Amino acid sequence: MTATNEQMIGRADVDDINAILAVTNTDVDEVAHAVRAEADAIFTWDYARSRPALIKLYEKAKTSQWNANDLPWETDVDQEAVAVANRALNGFTDEMDLKGTPFENWGDKEWVEFGVQSQNWTLSQFMHGEQGAMLVAAKIVETVPWIDAKYYAATQTMDEARHTEVFAKYLDSKLGEAYPMSPFLEAQITALMEDSRWDIAYLGMQIVIESLALAAFGSMLRSTEEPLLTKLLRYVLADEARHVAFGVLSLGEYYQQLTDAELKERQEFLCENTLRSRSRSATPEIWERMGVDFEALVPSLVEASAKLDKSIFTSFQNGFFAKLVPNVRKLGLLDANHGYLRQKWSEAGLLDFEFAPDTASDFESYDAVAADRAAAAAVAAA
Repeated sequence: MTATNEQMIGRADVDDINAILAVTNTDVDEVAHAVRAEADAIFTWDYARSRPALIKLYEKAKTSQWNANDLPWETDVDQEAVAVANRALNGFTDEMDLKGTPFENWGDKEWVEFGVQSQNWTLSQFMHGEQGAMLVAAKIVETVPWIDAKYYAATQTMDEARHTEVFAKYLDSKLGEAYPMSPFLEAQITALMEDSRWDIAYLGMQIVIESLALAAFGSMLRSTEEPLLTKLLRYVLADEARHVAFGVLSLGEYYQQLTDAELKERQEFLCENTLRSRSRSATPEIWERMGVDFEALVPSLVEASAKLDKSIFTSFQNGFFAKLVPNVRKLGLLDANHGYLRQKWSEAGLLDFEFAPDTASDFESYDAVAADRAAAAAVAAA
């Protein structure tokens, strides 16, 4: 029996803006948050290196490690200047009739502050998401049964720790106070931690969330000229692309062994996460910091949501699905169970991305670390 939208995400209408806006962070002051991870830690006594593709990826991961301290932290960051340069990303001002809205009397000062707060919120979610990825990668080390996968997942845990470090340092030293974790992101990562099936941690983190991260980091990289953030993002992107490739390589082998019923569970998991990715968080924390009446803002956000679907939001979503869909196709999940997921994603218009390059083959193109080292070697040789 096929699950309904309401069963999967708690609302019949995927784009019900009022339902989306009703989801907020209920404990913004908590410092520590416990999640009960229901999974067995698995030892393996088989130390044979039997998976050449994973061995190659592990070797690549070891040579691609970089030190957060080597980034140019001395770079001055003028937040307001960055916000002005990125103003096109704000989405509202040039396309909406602001009469009668909370923005009616906004001038340059308010819009610049909105840009500043939006970037702070986005980078805060990057930071929280990377810590979540670190915890899930550590869970994969414990639960995956193959030694080659354990080795690689250990390097990913280190990568995610470094990513958390650099985003936390950028926020603290260049931007100021961070925002709490988005309730949508928290719920997504919590579900992966609580699930006892080791491959769900892979599927949710390596395939879904890391594809989302590639799109988000790539979108920000294309929209900013701030040199420290640009270099930071290039380095993080190289790691994240490798992590998606790890998921594709590992799950492709495992899913050949599952029954139709087990594959259907994974397909429905992907349907649910695809729908959840379309939730546009209205970031009430931003509006509260700016002194805007959030309830009065809702009608304007509804209109803004419709307009953003035609501009930057569409661009970001396309980047996400251009990574997600071909990777899922390579896993064999599109056509399992008589094409269940193919039909669902066709109805959502996602099959246009089916034959985009999967990340298992294009991650080398992201390798900023190798490019920088090659450039440095060339200079030294000269």
